Amino acid sequence: MKIAYALAVVGVLAILSPAADARRLLQSSSITDADILNFALNLECLEAQYYSCAVYGHSISDELTGNGPQPIGCQQANFTNDDLYSIAMDVANNEIAHVNYLRTALGNSSVQCPLVNIGDAFSAAADAALNTTLSPAFLPYTNDLYFLTGAFIFEDLGVTAYKGALTSFQSSDIMLAAAGIMAVEAYHAGYIRTALIQNGDVVTPYGANVTTIINAISMARESLDGSAAMNMTDDEGIFNSTTGDYTLAPVDSNAVAFSRTTSQVLAVAYLNAAGAAGGFFPNGVNGKVQFTSTAM
Repeated sequence: MKIAYALAVVGVLAILSPAADARRLLQSSSITDADILNFALNLECLEAQYYSCAVYGHSISDELTGNGPQPIGCQQANFTNDDLYSIAMDVANNEIAHVNYLRTALGNSSVQCPLVNIGDAFSAAADAALNTTLSPAFLPYTNDLYFLTGAFIFEDLGVTAYKGALTSFQSSDIMLAAAGIMAVEAYHAGYIRTALIQNGDVVTPYGANVTTIINAISMARESLDGSAAMNMTDDEGIFNSTTGDYTLAPVDSNAVAFSRTTSQVLAVAYLNAAGAAGGFFPNGVNGKVQFTSTAM
């Protein structure tokens, strides 16, 4: 039981913050482990709903959502590549398992999955990234490349958050388990980036190629989380125009993965630098851990 609970704490930190922020959350008298786990559950619900809808054509079960609301915009993706569909199914099953795991670990303390928008929130994100109104509206279910683009938003966000949590653990066993979960998330993100790089020169119906769109999304995330305003870097697209090389892993000068705080994660997910609910969480996330500030 002790090990299971410890591993549940690890799961939350897959989407949490840099070390100092995560440590403050864990040590705060007003924020409990269950509160942090519930924050994780919100984000896992978002990912699970997206992948379940894209792969299977339906949302996750009422049991898994805790009888939470149905997602906005759920539909099956138009996959034409069998290999991609197989990998997407594997990722979907991973994310669904994460929701089940956290809800089981939390028991009666678990929050409902919040209302998530996995429809026109993607359109809003793409419009904001490219500073225009795309026509037709961007939807990740349209084709293989658009699905990968949608996945790029979530997986990179999770990896940057995971890294910052590792040093907050008191137990080396939990830290080792967290590193293993981080590795899985990095595998997901690495595949998605590789697939996008391989199609980087493909020109979309919007007149921009895949590389241009992905790099714009990366810049938008950096703007939303406040790092750009502080002349800091915590994101990178798939092509470095300075070196002329593709970028598989977004890292700093020491090849160390970037980090985000919980508030920075929410700013990106809300599509709002001020932290107002919206974007992929129209009514915000459920639970005690909420947006405070993107200031580092």
